[in-house]
Amino acid sequence: MSRSPRLGPRGEGWVLIQLLLLPSVAVAGLVDPFAPEAPPPAVIWIAGLALMGAGALLLGRGLLDLGRNLTPVPHPRDDAELVVAGIYARARHPIYGGLIVTAFGWGLTMLSPLTLALATALAAFFWLKSEREEVWLRERYGGYEAYAARTKRFVPHLV
Repeated sequence: MSRSPRLGPRGEGWVLIQLLLLPSVAVAGLVDPFAPEAPPPAVIWIAGLALMGAGALLLGRGLLDLGRNLTPVPHPRDDAELVVAGIYARARHPIYGGLIVTAFGWGLTMLSPLTLALATALAAFFWLKSEREEVWLRERYGGYEAYAARTKRFVPHLV
């Protein structure tokens, strides 16, 4: 059972919160009053770019492998099938993972404490959203529990 609320019959409220959080992360990197005026050291800037690239790849692969099963709400579509192949063999929520990794990379690239704080909030948000989503997935798919036990949540081999 999840402590995460439904926020609508199909979880529509989760999408609304997400639509507020994602642009906030993006804009914070550009307007953060706490960011130093000097550019970040090259090693931090390169690490940030690498994270953004890795996050974009994870996100893109998640979208591609999910295919027609994609829905913006956490409740699965009525005609959806459980996808456990491709990137989903290694991470249950690679789209969320890709967005989280990209957000942290953006925060490093811009050396923005505000962006890094919002990226942390985004990670917590996606953890809660994925908990709610997994309640519905367990109800729908009998093999979901075993799949979840062997598969990381967001990022292959890490989380």
